[in-house]
Amino acid sequence: FISSFNRPNLYYEILPKIKKDQTLKSITKFIVQTKGKSGIIYTLNRKTTEELADMLMANGVKAVAYHAGLDSKLRAERQDQFLNEDVQVIVATIAFGMGIDKPDIRFVIHYNIPKSIENYYQETGRAGRDGLEGKCILYYSHKDVSKLEHLMRDKPLSEREVGAQLINESVSYAESGVCRRKILMSYFGEEYGDASCGNCDNCLHPKEKIEAKENVVQAIKVIKALDERFATDYTVKVLIGYLTPQMKMFRHDGLEEFGIGKGQTDHFWNSLIRQMLLEGLLTKDIEEYGVLKLSKKGEEFYKKPKSFPVILNNLYEDANEDDEEGGEEAAAGVALDEKLFNMLKELRQKEAKKKNLPPFVIFLENSLQEMATMYPTTTAELEKCQGVSKGKAIRYGKPFLDVISQYVEENNIEKPDDFVMKSVVNKSSNKVHIIQQVDKKIPLEMIAKNKDLRIDALLEEMETIAASGTKLNLDYAISDMLDEYEQEEILEYFKGCETSSLEIAQQELSDGNYNWEQLKIMRIKFLSVYGN
Repeated sequence: FISSFNRPNLYYEILPKIKKDQTLKSITKFIVQTKGKSGIIYTLNRKTTEELADMLMANGVKAVAYHAGLDSKLRAERQDQFLNEDVQVIVATIAFGMGIDKPDIRFVIHYNIPKSIENYYQETGRAGRDGLEGKCILYYSHKDVSKLEHLMRDKPLSEREVGAQLINESVSYAESGVCRRKILMSYFGEEYGDASCGNCDNCLHPKEKIEAKENVVQAIKVIKALDERFATDYTVKVLIGYLTPQMKMFRHDGLEEFGIGKGQTDHFWNSLIRQMLLEGLLTKDIEEYGVLKLSKKGEEFYKKPKSFPVILNNLYEDANEDDEEGGEEAAAGVALDEKLFNMLKELRQKEAKKKNLPPFVIFLENSLQEMATMYPTTTAELEKCQGVSKGKAIRYGKPFLDVISQYVEENNIEKPDDFVMKSVVNKSSNKVHIIQQVDKKIPLEMIAKNKDLRIDALLEEMETIAASGTKLNLDYAISDMLDEYEQEEILEYFKGCETSSLEIAQQELSDGNYNWEQLKIMRIKFLSVYGN
């Protein structure tokens, strides 16, 4: 029996989910630093449970996945491993451990936003049952909210409406700048008297608020002018005066209200409308593709406007989340030193000219990005950067290390005691597998299929292998794609080019007759021949 919903020993925090690579690194770093403490990670799908468990194992954390796709015997075995502390972390998709009373779980991480506050409260409630500290961290992105809404699309209308309301409550909690504890207790009908709990991110780092009363009135005016027949995206475009063909067709550019909110960004208006929905001033018609309608409460506000503070620091649109794939620039992370990065690019250009090589043969751009993030000043540190092998660090590294060392000293930079995350074991086994298969002249389509990779992803991996100093002889595959004259033309182009952009290469070579795949595979050959 719980006399109060308050769990004073639990710390609540919401973090923006930016890029997938960065989020995985953030989670892994946090868990490695807990030094063996038990925890649970909740995710939305089975694939992510396996991926996260593999990532943690590669970094020395004993972790297992737990989901409905495992047979009951294996699930029971993994529960026992967790209880007996043979496993430190369990990564789960389903309601895990209902009957398990493990009092010393020190952290609960949500990789995706939960479907409801009840789920969140129950799942975070598994931390710190012994009364000692428990950290509850949720990674939040609007993309995950859309995924939850998408999962409900085939359910009956009444169920969808309830589900949408529950998701809205979770979103409201994640984006609010108010004390997390206060929101949770209020949700369950209990009052929290203190102004600050001192044990959540919002109380430890109070957010800035701006008064948006007039902006709410502007938004309502536009929604009314549109006869409550359009969704958020279209409404925002009318507010900021962004003309589209659809708008011209409906003649909405002639509305008196067109562009009345151009003093604010679309980022601001999207956030404001979301908060108006959460406060009940608007409703979203699920049946009609998210059409915004004014509620009774919204009508009352319009007649008699009152204070409506918007919390700026929780506008998570700033997060450029890419939940499916980490882009090439993911390596840069959030701490990229632009000034140093540009200096390193200039140096690469000079070194390439000296050695009569294209710049990308010296170091790939994402290697330079990591250098401008990690500030390596020794060969050993340089080797930790993506795409830099020991041989490459020795062959080309010295001038780069000299520039970085001088820059660090002149600018009094404290080098980040950064956590270097090891790749999943699968990745390194991929490398060995790819090299072996290429040696056996196995068709690329078959190599990709065996490793469950798309051809473009396989070629990206091959380029990283070649760039880090391993030769790949792909002549057997190239001869099926290009004749000798075409190969020679592309190799000559790469010898003199100053950019690593394949789009530019495509434009400059034979009037764009070569496709991405042909140019990519030839660049891998070029790196193997001239870069090693």
